[in-house]
Amino acid sequence: MTRTAVIVDAIRTPSGKGKPGGALSTEHPVDLAAFVLSSLLSRSGLESTQVDDVIVGCVSQIGDQAMNLGRLAVLAAGFDERVPATTIDRQCGSSQQAAHFAAQGVIAGAYDIVIAAGVESMSRVPLGSSRQGGSTAPGIARRYPEGLVGQGVSAELIAQKWGMSREELDAFAAESHRRAADAWAQGRFDGQVLPVPTDGGIIGHDETVRAATTAEGLAGLAPAFRTDALAARFPELDWKITAGTSSPLTDAASGVLIMSEEKATELGLMPRARFHSFAVVGDDPVMMLTGPIPATRRILERSGLTIDALDAYEVNEAFASVPLAWLRELGGDPAKLNPWGGALALGHAVGASGTRLLGTLLAHLEATGGRYGLQTMCEGGGMANSTIIERL
Repeated sequence: MTRTAVIVDAIRTPSGKGKPGGALSTEHPVDLAAFVLSSLLSRSGLESTQVDDVIVGCVSQIGDQAMNLGRLAVLAAGFDERVPATTIDRQCGSSQQAAHFAAQGVIAGAYDIVIAAGVESMSRVPLGSSRQGGSTAPGIARRYPEGLVGQGVSAELIAQKWGMSREELDAFAAESHRRAADAWAQGRFDGQVLPVPTDGGIIGHDETVRAATTAEGLAGLAPAFRTDALAARFPELDWKITAGTSSPLTDAASGVLIMSEEKATELGLMPRARFHSFAVVGDDPVMMLTGPIPATRRILERSGLTIDALDAYEVNEAFASVPLAWLRELGGDPAKLNPWGGALALGHAVGASGTRLLGTLLAHLEATGGRYGLQTMCEGGGMANSTIIERL
């Protein structure tokens, strides 16, 4: 008998600006993750001893996010000491990969109940803190003698390759903020975004959404990633990517409660969706952010579904050029792409974004009566995960 992995609950914190003074900058990332873990437990009525494992995604595993943050979060959440946990890094897709490992463990029979989660405090542990020169290893230098580049340059290379104008990029970013602001106004995030108590008060809303954002306003921003050295290396680039068309640095945590369908039925819990298909790919590490294109093609082939059969797709908005390139290559419906806004507005707390997108996708399918949803996101080093869920 084939086991089915189902989602019983999906929650997240609001997004705080990932800088000193941000709404969640005073919160330790272990405590942010623990808040999500304990909330998942209390909402389901489970005892912690019923959880077989906790898998947490986190990118910058140094400083406040070191020493197996997942295990520390389990302890901080008050779970029984016998509940294990691990922390994984697949760059921006870390918690999406956590969900894959969790669901695949259920399908394989290794787990009955597992939590996949993610956290990143980019105010306390700046992006890139854990690199420490790894990309300068002699083997990497031999294979890529000109050197790898930062993600902002990769976003520029994508915009140039697909012929995107500055106006198109700005318009996409403004639309992301409009959709996110509308979703908040309509109560779309109620029930999945949990207010976080802090010393400064209750934080209940994404700090990064700017309802007044316009393409005209974004047009005044300067390119964010151009330097004289990079301009000399890439003379073909027009340098169009700005802070407004880049996802903001963010503090947040998110999590998903996953179990076998049989266990959910036994416990009287309602499965909300099942994991239908999985894919993960590697891609060009210099272009870097194009992985969602082959990852989507692979998962559609594996699932037997077509792009038209999908009711919504969450393609992470690391930069505006990434989902726009995906849309051109896959031929999807723009109205189905990040319908409640994406990371340009909602923020990109890198370790937490995977399970954040998964929860948003699930809530959208439930609100609209959709059946199939796709989630995919680019990842540092030129990789991407894709997930298809089916609403139940």
